[in-house]
Parts: sequence; structure tokens; C-alpha cells
Amino acid sequence: MNRWEKRKEHIESLKAICGEENVIVNEEVLLEYGSDHTEDLSFPPQVLVKPGDTQEVANVMKFAFENDIPVTPIGALTGLSGGALSIFGGIGLSLERMNKILKIDTENMQVTTQPAVITQVLQEEVAKLGLYYAPDPASRGTCTIGGNLAENSGGPRAVKYGVTKDFVLNLEVVLPNGEVIQTGANTLKNSTGYNLTQLIVGSEGTLGIITKAVLKLLPLPKQNLLMLVPFSSPIKACEAVAAIFNAGITPSALEFMERDAIDWTLDFVEEPPQLNIADHHQAHLLIEVDGNNQEVLFSDCEKIAEVVQNFEADEIMFADYEAQKEALWFLRRRVGEAVKANSIYKEEDTVVPRFELPKLLAGVKLIGEKYGFKSVCYGHAGDGNLHINIVKANMTDQQWKEDLPKGIRELFELTVKLGGTISGEHGIGYVQKSYMDIPFSPIELNLMKQIKQVFDPKGILNPGKIWE
Repeated sequence: MNRWEKRKEHIESLKAICGEENVIVNEEVLLEYGSDHTEDLSFPPQVLVKPGDTQEVANVMKFAFENDIPVTPIGALTGLSGGALSIFGGIGLSLERMNKILKIDTENMQVTTQPAVITQVLQEEVAKLGLYYAPDPASRGTCTIGGNLAENSGGPRAVKYGVTKDFVLNLEVVLPNGEVIQTGANTLKNSTGYNLTQLIVGSEGTLGIITKAVLKLLPLPKQNLLMLVPFSSPIKACEAVAAIFNAGITPSALEFMERDAIDWTLDFVEEPPQLNIADHHQAHLLIEVDGNNQEVLFSDCEKIAEVVQNFEADEIMFADYEAQKEALWFLRRRVGEAVKANSIYKEEDTVVPRFELPKLLAGVKLIGEKYGFKSVCYGHAGDGNLHINIVKANMTDQQWKEDLPKGIRELFELTVKLGGTISGEHGIGYVQKSYMDIPFSPIELNLMKQIKQVFDPKGILNPGKIWE
């Protein structure tokens, strides 16, 4: 049987599993599913399959395993590390049909959901019942729970409430050979055997395919206050971050934005909020506090205002009503898109202990001067997560191709030296795998590769990610 006949046979087998309308070979559609938000990369699958339930996912994986066909799980394609791109072609396994919230358990404060539920939709549904799911990536209006689980996503409110892994109780997972497992229990505590749940979370779709998740919920905070604090120096703004926590306050969000990040975003969005930004304002902190007692929140804001004055802060803008708050958060969540629209770029997702944030930012600028690149920085300062957007600007193609990787390696080496690591929430995926030797020793890397081998002995599940 020649190669084309075998491919036709494979497609017919997949149609028998998922239905003819859910197996797609149209080249235009495949191209759409071959790119995410990572630079300008394009790796379309050879066939797109859309299973409708766990059994269909299991049957697809069993078929792929028996025929040595690579499979790439695909979510909403909002990722920033190329984790959902079909590097080796094969089957693109889109989970978009599995988009139901299965149960909201108000008595135990849990939600059971399929992977393709949009994060913001889940948040809004549980909020109607007075419950709160805190992880909120910038793309929360389009990204899905499954993708959040695969990347261990965070977002602004991770500083107080934790990242995705901190909300996961139990997962239903299809293994590369088609077997289905439960990773844990629907309990708040579990000290029974190895923690497979936390192993799967953040594994970037390389160990198994998540088909169901049980997530814990919290009581919905009834009040929040938001302030935008301008600084004459980005370094001073970063220095203020640790001081706020050392003063005994834990904000629900604490975001950092350099001047260029705000300026570019104001130019990018329609109907931007009216902000009084003076020429000497070079950075801003967006600080939120939340809870149930407004007097306590006002007291926290007063204390924060006192702290930031020690770091050359200017007049603070308080968002007095809900529309102002929404406008400021809308601005912050669009920064990444604004930078991308401005220039060819690469985004690095460094994270350090928050007291080291000023040293990281200063180091980024020095490394940029050395290698000739411009950087626009913003991110979740409260947990030390700095998104470094390297824009091509006036760099030549040769500098971009040959010099920039050296600069990125130096940037990552600085990050690790400061006690941090090379990705806080975007994952390693396709674009960062050549730098994994910086945070990990050969022994540690080999141990992780052996884990991959146990789960996926044929190496068919999301190949080309994390490892060279």
C-alpha cells in the first residue's frame, strides 16, 4: 500500500470514530489550526479531528498509537510558546466540541468541566452562584480551561489566589495508548500515592489529554478597589512591589507596565480610557485589593499609598466606579496584542522572587543594549512574573537571527541566577526548548524525559515540545 492510500485509509478510520463532519482535510482549515499567538509560526496538521467525548478521544489515541501517528492536542490556540502546533503534522486533535460545564457543586464548592469551556464563561457561571474561580489569564475571554491546565496558566490574581494548579482536584486523562485514568480524588486533601494530578497540570499535552477536570471554587469576593500608580522610574516601580507585601498587604492583583506598554496600548485600542500620563511617568503599577469589608480595603489602599510614596510615585488614580475598573483592566489585558501589532517580536515569560524584580528589569535593559534589541516589559509584578517583549525595531534580519538567541540565553541565565526560571505561565512548548539546560541539570532533564517515556513510549503525543 503506498503512502497516499494509507493516508486515505487512516482518514476513513478516523471518520468511523468521530463522524465524517468531524474529520477535516481542507487545507485552509488546517492552516487556521496550524498557528497560535506565538510569533508568526505555522505548523498545520495533516488532518484535523474533533472528538465529541472521552471515548472518542480514547479511540483516536488508540488508533494513533497502533499506527505510530503523531497527535497534537489543540485548544483555543491562544498560547504563546507554540505548544499546540503540529510540528510533525499528523493528527491535530481539537477538543472544541467538549465545551460543557458538567456540574457546579455549590455544597462542596467544586465545578466539573470539559476542557473546551472558555475560562471567562466558567468564571461568570460560578459567579452567578456566589462562587469564584480565580485564575484569569489575559486571554480569559477566548482561552479554555484545558489549555490553562496544560500550561498551568496564571494571570493577574495569581498573586493572592494561586495559579491553575492550585485549583485542580482531579482530572480525567486519556493516555497516548487510549487508556483512560483518573488522576486524583474530588477532595481538598489527598496524600494517596504519587500526585498524578499535579504532574499532568503544566505538562503541555505531552503526557496525556485532559477530557474532564474537577476544580475547587472559593466564595466570591464582594468588594474590590483598584488604583493606577505612576512612577518616574521603572526600577523604582519594581522596588515598590516587595515593599507593599512587606508592609503586610496582599493585593489581589499587582501589575507592572512600562511607559511604552501603556502608550502602545492606548494607540492600539478603540476608545482608550482617559489617563493623565505626564511626560516623566515611565512606569505604572495597577494594584487591586479585594474582600468583603470595604473599610479594610480602604485602609489597605491608604497603606499602599504611603508605601509607594517612598519610591517616587506620583499622584495615584483611583478607579471610582465599575466602568473605570473595567477600562483599566481592558487596557492591561490588551498590552500583548498591542506590542505584537507594533513590531515583529518575541515574548519571554521570566519569573523571579519578587524582591529580585528590579535586578531582572535592569539586567534586561543592559542585555538589550549589548545585543541591540529594544524591550517592552510588563507583567504580574506581584509574583515576580515579568513578560519581556523583545521587538525587532531597527535590528537587521541577521542580528535578529544570530545575535538575539545569544541575548535571550544571557537573559535566562540572569533569571536563573536571581533564583527564578524561564517560564512562569506560558510554558516551554516549541520556542523555548533549546534553553532547558539553563534551569535544569542533565540529571533533572533525564528524569523528566524518563517520565515522558513511561507515559508515551512511542513519543506520539505532542512531539517536538519541551525537549530538543
